[in-house]
Amino acid sequence: MRCVIFDFGGTLDCDGRTWLDRFYPLYAEAGVQADFEAFRRAFYRADDALAARHDLSGASLEETLLFQVGDVLEILSPQSAAAAPRIAGVFLAQSRRYFSRNRGILERLRGRYALGVVSNFYGNLESVLRSEGLLEFFSALADSAVVGAQKPAPEIFRHALRALSAPASECLMVGDSLPRDMRGAEAAGMPHAWLEGGGAPACCLRGKKLSALTELEALLA
Repeated sequence: MRCVIFDFGGTLDCDGRTWLDRFYPLYAEAGVQADFEAFRRAFYRADDALAARHDLSGASLEETLLFQVGDVLEILSPQSAAAAPRIAGVFLAQSRRYFSRNRGILERLRGRYALGVVSNFYGNLESVLRSEGLLEFFSALADSAVVGAQKPAPEIFRHALRALSAPASECLMVGDSLPRDMRGAEAAGMPHAWLEGGGAPACCLRGKKLSALTELEALLA
């Protein structure tokens, strides 16, 4: 392996849990009453329109989360708008605990591998990584809103591979989503490791499995 490419949400900021699954209990704790299906619809409606509704150029992770939570509350429970900073703040604190742990892993890996990020994001992945002190570790970024392609389309993976000047066969994709990260990497011809903490088997015969990002160095060794 010459390169390791990471997903962002659910991978660098948590060990295999999506933003949807992480956010849902935080809304409940803040007193917002909604069943999971209603929340899922509101979450993705807000998420899909986030970059169109807000100027995210240069926005930090904290600012992005506040926009996202505010928009979900506007759809789901407008009377709970004041809860947005609390919900976003708890989510951010959780993410930062993982960033703090993963910073050491990234520091060690970049001495041996070129590192990149491929993410279905809002166009401000670079400023989000910068705001959390992570940008320095990565030689290539592929933000779907910038590239114009979303995972699992092979094009977004190839964008990162070109930036890293490496063939697909020599770059490991690490991500938490089976349909987006693992199937997309497969289609692009990349080895892949599924970060999944629920005890599921590996995604395919050639795929690897991680229950936490702390296992990555041993896998590469």
